[in-house]
Amino acid sequence: MPILHNRVDKRLLKERLEQESFKRITLSFYQYANILDVELFRDQLYARWAKLNVFGRTYVAKEGINGQISVPEPLFDQFKADLYSIPFLEGVRLNIAVEDDGKSFYKLIIKIRDKIVADGLNDDTFDPTDKGVHLQAEQFNEIISQEDTILVDMRNHYESEVGHFENAVCPDVDTFKESLPIIEEMLEGNEDKNLVMYCTGGIRCEKASAYFKHKGFEKVYQLEGGIIKYTKDVDEQGLENKFKGKNFVFDERLGERITDEIISKCHQCGEPSDEHTNCLNAACHLLFIQCKSCREKYEGCCTTDCQEFTHLDEEVQKELRTGLALGKNHHKSGRLRPHLKDGNPEIRRVIMEWKKSQGID
Repeated sequence: MPILHNRVDKRLLKERLEQESFKRITLSFYQYANILDVELFRDQLYARWAKLNVFGRTYVAKEGINGQISVPEPLFDQFKADLYSIPFLEGVRLNIAVEDDGKSFYKLIIKIRDKIVADGLNDDTFDPTDKGVHLQAEQFNEIISQEDTILVDMRNHYESEVGHFENAVCPDVDTFKESLPIIEEMLEGNEDKNLVMYCTGGIRCEKASAYFKHKGFEKVYQLEGGIIKYTKDVDEQGLENKFKGKNFVFDERLGERITDEIISKCHQCGEPSDEHTNCLNAACHLLFIQCKSCREKYEGCCTTDCQEFTHLDEEVQKELRTGLALGKNHHKSGRLRPHLKDGNPEIRRVIMEWKKSQGID
């Protein structure tokens, strides 16, 4: 029976990735479709991709598939032919990464989900196939320059913080699910205007455009292929690039540079920076923006509390992490810097309790 999940330690996997003698191509794709046996499809897909040494993270559901993966360059044509041999994926658009060092993923994960993007919507209450008009790069540039157009970024705050289109509405939200009712409230009274939306690769706009048409918006549009395709198209066609900054991506890279502008600031010192990182304290892993200077000063941690935690013996850290329900934090931009300034109270608490138990002042 084939192994359908990874069993190798991630440190070893990362070492193997560094030692690969070939390049990798990072790409993303999605397709809404009716998958009858999701578990069988998932298992078959894992077996096929494992043979091709594909890495990445993919979600499958009854409504379709959403994949972000890396493929060995020598096997790309074989991978593409194999993917297109699946009837509902024949000819599906593959969004190739703008910047790619081949280190985006180090293992293969394919998970079954209720939806390929968590949107919180009841699809039975509207027609998800009644989508907005897809715009190519030139059409997109033209319509967003018109006065009767509202441009909405359908991504989360930590994505738009480092890069977005000029004059876009960027909701301060943590999740796509959270954004829909907030955007609807923000746009109340503008149902007759051009509603243009965009996201990273297009998948969030597929469902959102249908939802807003259902809510009474008359002229709904979406950027075909999202920021990734737009960047390639404006470059190839010699068009003005209206995106500023970096495009956040959900892999090891955490971002790919679109333009040279740095529109965000380090969350610790306030200097210009758009480098996302996860706090190196395994009990925290807060996603935040950290400049090179602060990375050295705080040793990759978000606060001095987390920095002190990482200096403890590894066995002590492991013991103290038990029961901590911090996990990966995505604080809203408006609350993030005060959080860092005030330290991490929960981490500080467990450190102080441990020191007290050890008789350490």
